[in-house]
Amino acid sequence: MEMNRQDQRLFFDGCDTVELAKKYGTPLYLVSLSSIYEKVKQLKSAFTDRYENTRIAYAAKAFLTKGMVRIIDELDLCLDVVSGGELDCALRAGFPPERIEFNGNNKLPWEIDLAVKSGVGRLIIDGFNELDGIIESAKKHHRTVPVLIRLTPGVSADSHDYIVTGKKDSKFGFPVDSPALYRTIEQAIESEYTDFLGFHFHIGSQLESNEVYLDSLDIVFELLKKLRKERGFVSKELNIGGGFGIRYTEEDDPKPFDYFFTPVMEKIDAFFKEEGMPRPEIVTEPGRSLIGEAGRTLYTVGSIKEIAGLRRYVMIDGGMNDNIRPALYQAKYHVVNASKYDQEPTELSTVSGKICESGDILAKDVLLAPTEPGDILAFYSTGAYGYSMASNYNKIPVPAVVLLYKGKDELMVKRQTLEELHRNDLIPEMISRL
Repeated sequence: MEMNRQDQRLFFDGCDTVELAKKYGTPLYLVSLSSIYEKVKQLKSAFTDRYENTRIAYAAKAFLTKGMVRIIDELDLCLDVVSGGELDCALRAGFPPERIEFNGNNKLPWEIDLAVKSGVGRLIIDGFNELDGIIESAKKHHRTVPVLIRLTPGVSADSHDYIVTGKKDSKFGFPVDSPALYRTIEQAIESEYTDFLGFHFHIGSQLESNEVYLDSLDIVFELLKKLRKERGFVSKELNIGGGFGIRYTEEDDPKPFDYFFTPVMEKIDAFFKEEGMPRPEIVTEPGRSLIGEAGRTLYTVGSIKEIAGLRRYVMIDGGMNDNIRPALYQAKYHVVNASKYDQEPTELSTVSGKICESGDILAKDVLLAPTEPGDILAFYSTGAYGYSMASNYNKIPVPAVVLLYKGKDELMVKRQTLEELHRNDLIPEMISRL
């Protein structure tokens, strides 16, 4: 965490956050381009620069705008999308479809058709019925579609239950002992409309141990050995997902990328060498670990409520509508008074939003510098799943997003207006006839 308090105000990527709040209003999402560049540099150094036949696909769900698509393209990464809306955003921004992989469960018919028609690089099959839809669309568009099959290895990860996806009881993927998995593999191999490349797994998010990746590989390796013996199938691609943890508070202990990739790649290389099989292309899908710490969210303090002997509430002009994670996952954040960054945090405070819910608490019992109405608070590490999960609950517009780079600022997403908020809202004629 940034603890150098020589400046009276908090600066982020060379920009005065209090001045940004005045210029663009609050709540306000900030994204540091310098931070994104540095994280991608670290990731490439630990993975693609070090190991041949490897690839990085940014997980779009963490944070996606047309500007972010262009950043990912500029950095020569691939893109992992999980909906037709994310795919459409990427295509509208000019992202090469062959570098897009379509993930996610329960893909709708129109989403599959858009992916096939657009020529996406991969469709990752998440359920048995999906393959029928892919084949049907491929026939219509006269294409052969590259596909992978998503597995749930059945390992447990040390994270919140809502963001653990690799255990057997999961809505994602196929358990490795599922009869449906083998039916899907057979169909994917036999169909002239699919090019079956291999497998995908994703264990969960905000992970701080490499053991779950290594345990998952043991399970996947057994499947690969069985398929080679029974079908002569050799995987051309293996996607190991993402989920690498980041720092939200001083209590977090995020690991460098090579902590994960060194043992994982050593294990993969050893297995394929021992089995006498060519090592497939290895793909990773980081999202949060590239964008999470690149984000800050600014709020303006409004009311302050002291409840004697209980709690001091500092109320802000945003809340769970622009950051649902504390209410959804009990997520914790580092928060500072950006207006008085040079002052020591001495006031125990609970930062609450303005949403009409008792659970609208963004930070409980945190120390802040002496705070008063009009001060600007900054929440750290909000780049992932803040803007992406924002809603219009209580009819509140979605905040703007500003991109920062070495002292310069530029609007990335406009603040939603009240006119835009109500644009699709209709009054049915039948009401007047009641």
